[in-house]
Amino acid sequence: MVLLCQKTMLLTLASTLLLGLFVVSCVAELQRFEHAAKPDGSLSFLVVGDWGRRGLYNQSEVALQMGIIGEKLDVDFIISTGDNFYDNGLKGVDDPAFHESFTDIYTAPSLQKQWYSVLGNHDYRGNVEAQLSPILTKMDSRWLCLRSFILNAGPEMAEFFFVDTTPFVRRYFIDPEDHVYDWKGVLPRKNYLKNLLMELDSALRESKAKWKIVVGHHTIKSAGHHGNTHELAKHLLPIVQAYDVDFYINGHDHCLEHISSTESPIQFLTSGGGSKAWRGDVNWWNPQEMKFYHDGQGFMSVQMTRTEVDATFYDVFGNVMHKWTTSKQLSSAI
Repeated sequence: MVLLCQKTMLLTLASTLLLGLFVVSCVAELQRFEHAAKPDGSLSFLVVGDWGRRGLYNQSEVALQMGIIGEKLDVDFIISTGDNFYDNGLKGVDDPAFHESFTDIYTAPSLQKQWYSVLGNHDYRGNVEAQLSPILTKMDSRWLCLRSFILNAGPEMAEFFFVDTTPFVRRYFIDPEDHVYDWKGVLPRKNYLKNLLMELDSALRESKAKWKIVVGHHTIKSAGHHGNTHELAKHLLPIVQAYDVDFYINGHDHCLEHISSTESPIQFLTSGGGSKAWRGDVNWWNPQEMKFYHDGQGFMSVQMTRTEVDATFYDVFGNVMHKWTTSKQLSSAI
C-alpha cells in the first residue's frame, strides 16, 4: 500500500512538473530503433564514456580490453555515454578526429557492432550536426548518434531511452566561460526541454519492456568531480522514478561508479572512464548507497535475460572491479 501511494505521488509529481513548468503542446515521438537479442533470448553490451582523445590517456588500452571482454561475452552492441570527441567535439564531418578517436581505436573484431551514442557537453562545443550526420555512418557503419532516441532490444525484453542531457544544464547557457556551445536545434531551450520531457514521459508510460534503462551523459547522482546534476534531479528523476526505470546509465564524471538509491529501486551506473580519469577526485557519499567507486579508467558490461541482469565494471587492465546482479520474476500468464 505504501509503495502504491509513493508511485501515485511520483506520477503526480512528474505530471505537475511537465504541466507546471511548461506549456502543454503536441508531442512528436522519439525515433525508435530495434536490436535483436541472441537466439537464446539473451543480450549483452558494453558501456564506455568520455573517451575521444586520439588514443591518449589510456584510451587505446581501454579499447584493447573492451575488445577482449567483448569477444568473451559476444556483445550485441556498445553504448557511448557521450563526450565522444575532446576537447571541443567535431569541427565538421571531415574532421580527422572521427577516425583518429573512433574508427582507428576500436578496431577489435568484437567491437565491429552497432554503437549507440549520446552527446556530451564537450560534443556541444563543436559542430553538433556533424556528429549527428548520416555521412559519418557512411564512413563507419557502426556509428549512430542522435540527440534523444529509443532502442527496443529483445524485442520487449529491454528498452533503452537515450536522453540529451546537456541542454538541461543552465550553467552552459548563462556562464559558458571561454567555451562556445553549438545550440542550433536546441533554442528556444524551454521549448526543447518541454518537448523532450513530454516525449520521454509518454514513451516510458507506454513501455511494456521487462527492463527499462535511461541513458544520458550527465550524472543524476555521483560522488565524482561534477557531482549531482541538479537540473536532472529536478526535472528528469521524477519521471524516471514514476515509471519504474531500473537503471540510469551515464558518463560525465571520469570514473566508474555504482550507486543504489534508498528512495527507489533505480541503480545509478557511471561509466565515464574511457580515457582521461581524475585520480583521487571523490566526495563522501552515504555508504548505504555507494556500492562501488573507481577513480580510474575502464568500462562496463551488461548481460541480460528476461529475468536477470549482471552488470560488471572493468579497469584499464581488464580486471573485474565490481559485479552486481539483480533479478525479476516472469509475469505469470492469465
